[in-house]
Amino acid sequence: MSSNKETFLKEIEEGYQFKGESLILGASMLDGETQTNSLVRLPLKTLNRHGLIAGATGSGKTKTLQIIAEQLSNQGVPVLLMDIKGDLSGIAAPSPGHPKIDERHEKIGIPFTSDISPVEFLTLSDEKGARLRATVTEFGPVLFSKILDLNETQSGIISVLFKYADDNQLPLLDLDDIKELLKFSTNDGKDIIAQEYGRISSSSTGAIMRRIIELEQQGGDRFFGETSFEIEDLIRQKDGKGVVNILRLTDIQDRPKLFSTFMLQMMAEIYSTLPEQGDADKPKLVIFIDEAHLVFEEASDALMTQIEAIVKLIRSKGVGLFFVTQNPADIPEDILGQLGLKVQHALRAFTAKDRKAIKLAAQNYPITEHYDVDQLLTQLGIGEALVTALNEKGIPTPLVHTMLRAPQSRMDILTKSEINNILDESDIIEKYNKVINRESAEELLLEKIKDLQEEEHQEEMKKEKEKVRSSSRRREKSMFEKVMSSTVTRTIAREVTRGILGSLGIGKRRSKKSGWF
Repeated sequence: MSSNKETFLKEIEEGYQFKGESLILGASMLDGETQTNSLVRLPLKTLNRHGLIAGATGSGKTKTLQIIAEQLSNQGVPVLLMDIKGDLSGIAAPSPGHPKIDERHEKIGIPFTSDISPVEFLTLSDEKGARLRATVTEFGPVLFSKILDLNETQSGIISVLFKYADDNQLPLLDLDDIKELLKFSTNDGKDIIAQEYGRISSSSTGAIMRRIIELEQQGGDRFFGETSFEIEDLIRQKDGKGVVNILRLTDIQDRPKLFSTFMLQMMAEIYSTLPEQGDADKPKLVIFIDEAHLVFEEASDALMTQIEAIVKLIRSKGVGLFFVTQNPADIPEDILGQLGLKVQHALRAFTAKDRKAIKLAAQNYPITEHYDVDQLLTQLGIGEALVTALNEKGIPTPLVHTMLRAPQSRMDILTKSEINNILDESDIIEKYNKVINRESAEELLLEKIKDLQEEEHQEEMKKEKEKVRSSSRRREKSMFEKVMSSTVTRTIAREVTRGILGSLGIGKRRSKKSGWF
């Protein structure tokens, strides 16, 4: 055995032996040869320090995810898998085995056994499963504004509307509620809100409304509402194993806004719900985000800041986040720097841009004298990867070329009947798929608008009656004045006439003749 090989094996033995529980990922490789019984392990204690699984299409990322998830389940750790390609359901069925699997495990130095994990199917869309929902109120004004990418003025309006809803016991459950409140603030209720909170610009509410409609068009109208999903239902065990929650997202790839909205709300809810755990022996929950670039490509700067903050803080709650993507460059640098475990599968160099990307990817890993990382990244076979993790003291382990073990569960998807059998046995699907549409802000505001319109109508009727009475009084006065004017005129005329006739002596003679006196 060469001194170089002895040094390498010693480094692996010292770097990947841990006091606490660990997962076996595979065996180390040197110069293209598998080093039997030189096992590469992942310490269970540090898997809340997040991770990255990267590599080109077809290099084995999904199977690596499956290997780690099923071993976490075996250790009693619940898992949440974002299944965007629809190829993770097989974790619920045992592997049928294969001679090539036995051959691989013989090289690694561990026996192969088939096993399954308890599975719960979840959905955000039309896929079958327990429906995930959240109310607008649960998002809060700050997070809701960031999702819509609102400016400072528009965010201020959302804060005012949330405050008005709180002060007036108006539950904001779905997007129809917040839309109705927006219309109320600039139409029938504008004077009410302006009196207490200040006047709201109709142009700003129009801009907000357009952002909400955009979110609706990506399926947000189905996500916002009741019954809200409870985090406790993600951290369950069954027969001593952690439940693997598979979120089926095959019909949501073209709706990244909804996906990033869900992810941010889910992480924020986990952070606010779970107690501080610190450095425990194992994580409380591990989340795998497949096709992770979808979380970031449509995210605004404000949303990115929020995601980065949660990634940094959520590990203290005992929650690990694993991002699965093609290239480490898909992950923002500030988040990439927070990932303790890195599993790098093969990258392909078809263009000059690809070669530059590979050189940059190589710089994300610890320096090693045993591998030419740049070159090795393009030569890794299927089911092989470069691995580095954090040991129990938080120090990165040596970079090692690893022959990965095979999943214990099926490496293919379940049939429709198998999926239906799991859905039939679900403990939570009835709880979350029951349609609830209780009285909320929309109905209460429509009732309030009706009352306001009735009051306005009554006020108009009162004014109309007053107007009629006033007009009648004016007519009566006019007639009186006319009559009085005619009477006075006749009296004056008579008196004048009498005066004139009297002065001429005519009136007196007529009086005597006619017997007036």
